[in-house]
Amino acid sequence: MIECRHITKVYNTGAGAAPALQDVSFSIAAGEFVAIIGPSGSGKSTLMHILGALDTPTGGEYFLDGKDVSQLSDDDLADIRKNKIGFVFQSFNLLPRATVLRNVMLPLVYADIPKVERERQAKIALHNAGLDESHYYHLSNQLSGGQMQRVAIARALVNNPSLILADEPTGNLDTKTGEIVLGTFQRLNRDHNHTIILITHEHDVAEHADRIIHIRDGRLIDDVKNGQRREIIENS
Repeated sequence: MIECRHITKVYNTGAGAAPALQDVSFSIAAGEFVAIIGPSGSGKSTLMHILGALDTPTGGEYFLDGKDVSQLSDDDLADIRKNKIGFVFQSFNLLPRATVLRNVMLPLVYADIPKVERERQAKIALHNAGLDESHYYHLSNQLSGGQMQRVAIARALVNNPSLILADEPTGNLDTKTGEIVLGTFQRLNRDHNHTIILITHEHDVAEHADRIIHIRDGRLIDDVKNGQRREIIENS
């Protein structure tokens, strides 16, 4: 589903070229639950932006569902984000004075889906994200942090994307609530076969995934699936 081939990203600053990613190669199959972990400044956020079609690499190739995303125009990247990727962010990014249902329906408004169908799909997404039906007509700012994050997960699911990309999704949650949200991701992966990439700097969060890719100083330094370390192929 995902294939990154020798991805590099260099930012031009006043002090000169600043490499953020250097020769990063890996693939992710459909239905995997993968955590990408690294400290601040490791390049994991840059990699997330490339995987999410929010940015393009300076060098290398990024394929999503067989399409070379690294060569697409801005309009094509926007279509990829709209149709193939569901985003879950640390800060939830919900409309505070809109109902839960309206927040989840919003991506379908942009897709010109009829209202009755929007509501049906939004309720399915909310159910799959584990939010109780009694909260569907609450305003999002009336919810707890864990409930808001489950609404954000439902919004990411509502377009039935190929990929769910979660950026530090437990960063604003206490430990117990974070465990509940991470359990939601595990259930979505296990029961609904959603492909999930979780970006984090916390090892205990990463361990909820089935595979952990470790980034440091812009390089992939470790790739472990179910306790088995994968070979990292260096560019010759």
